[in-house]
Amino acid sequence: MRVIAAVGSLAVLGLAACGSTTTAGSPASSNPGGPSASTPAATGTLAVRTTSLGPVLVDARGRTVYLLTADTPGHSSCASSCLSYWPAVPPGASTPTSLPGITATIGTTATMAGGKALTAGGWPLYTFVQDSKPGDVTGQGMKSFGGTWYAVSPAGKAVTTAPSSSGGVRGGY
Repeated sequence: MRVIAAVGSLAVLGLAACGSTTTAGSPASSNPGGPSASTPAATGTLAVRTTSLGPVLVDARGRTVYLLTADTPGHSSCASSCLSYWPAVPPGASTPTSLPGITATIGTTATMAGGKALTAGGWPLYTFVQDSKPGDVTGQGMKSFGGTWYAVSPAGKAVTTAPSSSGGVRGGY
């Protein structure tokens, strides 16, 4: 039985290795017809993924990264209740100031709850709890916590367009 379980585990790992990810900075055309993604190596890293909004920043798990218009560069206004819906993207042990495919300067800032958040172009970065898988952009354009939430471009700017497929924008909290 152990041999069968080990062979099954290897088969699953082999299939997982056949995914359609590309490294940050690779052309999106390397995967025609589907989203192109980079897989960040560890917590505290960012990458670029093509979604229904176009290219956006993603966190270490491949989740869309958002900014809040109520924030200002270098300052997070998202407090405890906000952070329960919009977790800050945590920095890793060391935070590079630049990453392949990302033109925004990468940094960190303090959150109102006493933690740290990664920044792109100075903007504090967050994910959204209702984005259940990489490529989801359900937080796009949501109005809550004093501002509007937008996905972040590789240049560190708000992506203000609506998703190209229906159902991507939901109500606020």
